[in-house]
Amino acid sequence: MRVLVVNAGSSSLKLRLLGADDELLGASDIAPDGDVGGALDALGEADAAGHRIVHGGERFSAPAVIDDEVAAALEELTALAPLHQPKSLAALAAVRAARPGLPEVACFDTAFHAGLPAAASTYALPAAWRERWPLRRYGFHGLSHAWASRRAGPGRVVTCHLGAGASLAAVRDGRCVDTTMGFTPLEGLVMATRSGSVDPGLLLWLLERTGMAERELGQALEHESGLKGLAGTADMREVLAAATRGEQSATLALDVYVHRLRAGIAAMAAALGGLETLVFTGGVGERAPEIRARAADGLAFLGVHLDAERNAAAEEEIEADGAPVRVLVVEAREDLEIARGVRAALG
Repeated sequence: MRVLVVNAGSSSLKLRLLGADDELLGASDIAPDGDVGGALDALGEADAAGHRIVHGGERFSAPAVIDDEVAAALEELTALAPLHQPKSLAALAAVRAARPGLPEVACFDTAFHAGLPAAASTYALPAAWRERWPLRRYGFHGLSHAWASRRAGPGRVVTCHLGAGASLAAVRDGRCVDTTMGFTPLEGLVMATRSGSVDPGLLLWLLERTGMAERELGQALEHESGLKGLAGTADMREVLAAATRGEQSATLALDVYVHRLRAGIAAMAAALGGLETLVFTGGVGERAPEIRARAADGLAFLGVHLDAERNAAAEEEIEADGAPVRVLVVEAREDLEIARGVRAALG
């Protein structure tokens, strides 16, 4: 089965055509308002399409064949992911218009975390709130975490998806038992432009004392915080270069980023009762050996020890000889995870 993988991002629509053996037959990155039909013509014929959908809510815990009912349900979930879901739905509509009748499957970033234990998914909020509204920890980046943990194999695995967005997952024998993102993709680690976890009392203070509007607060937390807020740039490469030059804001940004990262990895290991494999993936996870090294420097008590030369070369296994914890660098391939979900859903 040839699968068209459709991944709608903030600034581009990524199309990948994978063959029956997951070989890459074609690729195209176009602007969200670009000519989808022309791009599909250039890629070649597909037997089915798989769409990355950020939020599956409480209903979708596995890939779902898209019909009118499912499409309507995805639309209803927009309120839970107002920044991400509309882009995915626009891509879905564009592909349906360009290829009517093509079987399509929705693959969800939240699905990998849908089976989180209640202790990990529940917020300590009033029961009336939790009964009235879908207030729980959903987790995100699930397609990436699923792929990375599959590459790691069975056992107690912590996967680190470090890119513009960043999150961790604690995975025991293929099943996610904890993660750092929650009700929204804002919770957890410091990211490129997102704040990560912030004391909710601080946010209430800003709303009550400064007259800041909710929209202004949301814009700042999503787009003006994280590395950008600390160092003035959201690009980790620029932050690392500036820190090398001795710029204090960049040094602080790295220190905060790595502090949160180490603490998060340790928390995920605690959720697993130990650590056997640590996986780095995503743009930063794959291409920033200094971040991997700095994180590992604080995790020796867990058995994490890197080989400096292997780490610098970004080999697939970068732990030191004899280290009790395997450390892997895995290329992010959500497209392969989506294709796998499409084939499973369509039989």
